[in-house]
Amino acid sequence: MATTTSPNVFESRVGGITVRGQAHSLSAWFVLALRLMMGLAFLNAGLSKLLAAEPFSAAGYLQFGVNPASPLAGMYAWMAATPWFVSFVDIAVPFGQVAIGLGLIVGLLTRLAAFFGAMMMFMFYFGNWSVEHGLINGDFAYMLVFLAVAAFGAGHILGLDAKVEQIKLDGVPLIEKYPRLSYILG
Repeated sequence: MATTTSPNVFESRVGGITVRGQAHSLSAWFVLALRLMMGLAFLNAGLSKLLAAEPFSAAGYLQFGVNPASPLAGMYAWMAATPWFVSFVDIAVPFGQVAIGLGLIVGLLTRLAAFFGAMMMFMFYFGNWSVEHGLINGDFAYMLVFLAVAAFGAGHILGLDAKVEQIKLDGVPLIEKYPRLSYILG
């Protein structure tokens, strides 16, 4: 096993507070494992909905599955009472899960996929709203895993994002020509 001799140092400043860390040489493998784990989980969740004997419908969850104690219970009630929105969710959830899963597995548009995965987990967190054992539950933890996958640029680790960024347009790598692509690639 080869290790790098120079440490991978990362630093961020938000709201006047600076945090600094140093990743272990094995960190890339764990970031890759997180990306693949979440990709496989979401691909499986989406395919199970798409391939089920009965068509997927979010109506039951939105009407009866949302915890009434959730701070967003009113929003979920509106969703359940709005037929066009239920129809949208019926398509967006399974196809979104498949797209997120595939994006993470192959490492393409990884930050975009992770963002939408985190948003989905955010919605599940408030829909399921189970805080009797504290504010942190599985939905919240998965949301943070998605955010970590995005933050660590997991698409660069054995993923297609690193290759896409280097595609040359007019002799200039895509990511240099369009640096804002770093918000969705990586």
